[in-house]
Amino acid sequence: MNKLLRKGLRTWIEIDKKAVAHNYRIFRNFIGGNALNSKGVGQVKMLSVVKSNAYGHNFIEFAKEQEKLGIDFLGVDSVLEALALRREGIKVPILVLGYTLPEMIKKASEKNISITISNFESLSAVIQIGKKIKVHIKADTGFNRHGFLESDISKVIEKLKKNRNIIVEGLFTHFSMSKDPYYLTYTKTQINRFNKWQESFRKAGFSPICHASATSGTLLYKEAHLDMVRVGIGLYGIWPSDEAKHFFGDKLSLVPVLSWKTIIVETKIIPKGSKVGYDGTIIVKRDSVIAICPIGYWHGYPRALSNIGYVLINGKEARILGRVCMDIIMIDITDIKNVKVGDEVVLIGKSKNAEISADEIAKLLSASTYELLTRINPLIKRFYI
Repeated sequence: MNKLLRKGLRTWIEIDKKAVAHNYRIFRNFIGGNALNSKGVGQVKMLSVVKSNAYGHNFIEFAKEQEKLGIDFLGVDSVLEALALRREGIKVPILVLGYTLPEMIKKASEKNISITISNFESLSAVIQIGKKIKVHIKADTGFNRHGFLESDISKVIEKLKKNRNIIVEGLFTHFSMSKDPYYLTYTKTQINRFNKWQESFRKAGFSPICHASATSGTLLYKEAHLDMVRVGIGLYGIWPSDEAKHFFGDKLSLVPVLSWKTIIVETKIIPKGSKVGYDGTIIVKRDSVIAICPIGYWHGYPRALSNIGYVLINGKEARILGRVCMDIIMIDITDIKNVKVGDEVVLIGKSKNAEISADEIAKLLSASTYELLTRINPLIKRFYI
């Protein structure tokens, strides 16, 4: 990236718009190859999940890119996120996937924002508002998180039929074990349970957009594409699991869209036997050249990478030395030539022919790639390039 663009920044994130478009086409083509939707009318829709700051990618900019590409729906966690998108001029339908506070229902109605209803308390709150509003009813088919139970079907339908202000735009569920293609039984059970919900709603005269599949379900269960799929992590170029990647990696090419970078602000030579960082958790075994980078756990770079993580400089790996501090890391550049203050350091992404992926870092931490990306500080500038 042009240095002038990131002038004045000590750390920044680059989002590759070509990679964003590539991943969008991968999924659009994949579901487009499916037959008609569950009603036999039209193609399967796609919802782009942009909640949690678009998994660390800047949800407003990512949503704008998705709208340009032709996305059918955007999925957010809260009405506040949805309102922020509307303020930015985004017109595409938006579904709030998370819980909506009663005092936010009216605002959602006014801005044509669809909300999720997953319990009778929320349903009562919507009824009391007395405003026309689009809702997606969430069924709990075995996740045991948000959602009405199967025993609630009749009561839910009865209440919906009595209230004309409630527009039943959608009906959905969420799979809990669909990331592993070699473990089918439980997901198939959830699909069968959701079929009962769909049949009951259609018999009652409703014609909702039915959806069940997130990224992994989209890839592994074509029979669960229904009327719409909800693609999150896949649109950011990340596989939802190693199992899914192993199963589909030779058939589909996902490209990570995010790179995270910082700079070197100081270098020094320390003698053999020196302790580095808080608590002296590491002692160098040779005379060493270390570099200081202005990045730390406040920025979202995990403290758990102390002494085990690494970064890239000029296509070479440089190991983290000592504790990751709040705003600083120390790295070993002894074996990397011609390193100077101001040089670019890659935390996630490519440097010449070398690459360090978010998945690799998550494995070092025995953690989730989702968690790693969503914890990157939202105040860090994201450049869509």
